[in-house]
Amino acid sequence: MTGPAVGGSRRPLAAVLCGLGTAQADLLVPNSEISQRLGVADDWISTRTGIVERRRADAGTSTADLAVRAATAALKSAGTHTADVVILATATPDHRMPATAPDVAARLGLHGIPAFDIAAACTGLPYALQVAKGFVADGAAQRALVITVDRLSHVTDPDDRTTAALFGDGAAAIVVRRGQTGEPGAVGPVILGADGRHADALVVPHGQFMRMRGREVFQHAVTYMSQAAEQAAVAAGWSLGDVDRFVPHQANARITEAVGCRLHLNGGRALESIARLGNTSAASILFALAHAASDGALRPGHRVLLAAFGAGLTWGATTLTWPDVPCVADRPDRSHRLEAAR
Repeated sequence: MTGPAVGGSRRPLAAVLCGLGTAQADLLVPNSEISQRLGVADDWISTRTGIVERRRADAGTSTADLAVRAATAALKSAGTHTADVVILATATPDHRMPATAPDVAARLGLHGIPAFDIAAACTGLPYALQVAKGFVADGAAQRALVITVDRLSHVTDPDDRTTAALFGDGAAAIVVRRGQTGEPGAVGPVILGADGRHADALVVPHGQFMRMRGREVFQHAVTYMSQAAEQAAVAAGWSLGDVDRFVPHQANARITEAVGCRLHLNGGRALESIARLGNTSAASILFALAHAASDGALRPGHRVLLAAFGAGLTWGATTLTWPDVPCVADRPDRSHRLEAAR
């Protein structure tokens, strides 16, 4: 669908990032707590994963609780209280049925609008962005709220050396509005893919803990994130040399390094936030963007390339030019105070 006439021509509509919010889980879990249980040295975890600590939700905190906090922060960042659709990406919904998104929408006071979950594991963000773009581009929504949230620590075996130290809990959300292609914040072409032939490499069977074949997942993650990132850059009309900041899914610092090396996007261009958060699954890219925007590593005008990989197997990537948007963080201090930073 094309947009209104501008200067005698018609420009296509775009989904434009206009709000960003995050919500960390409350419980701080340093490596020492995990390494002691596993019977390894404290630095055994950090040298293999890049993780020093992570935040985890307690038993009384639901996926919806985290999602509402992040969504509230994102709406505040966007300067609005409303959205026309809620798209929630999660691998850990609160119930098998119903979806978590309708509950979140109701708690936000967003009644009568579409609200639904997307299950693409750690690739939830690009999958949700593609859906949000569709709602905006065909005129079904002026504004979409995209929430990424997971509580993977609750499906992780605390005695499994492969997964026990990896995952943190949290939520991050964005608001995208209807706008024009080419303006800051406009989401570029989204590359998506899946290959269920390798689904058993990373799986959480019903009623059981996560099982992961670490080396296999590592290899697939590097291959598919690299390929998707290159394809997204080409689709946007960019070369990899045009990219100012590369933000891969924060699965493991070694994966980030390997993908950055393959794409020649290391040397400060690849953003990381895994050290203090762990792998926050679908929320990890937005956490990395928020932290970089708040500390000045990501600035308006930067050309940003995003790439994700997750269970399924699934993968995806997209681009945008970073807009001048504040990040609002819901701090994990039990008071849930909202703080904005530019």
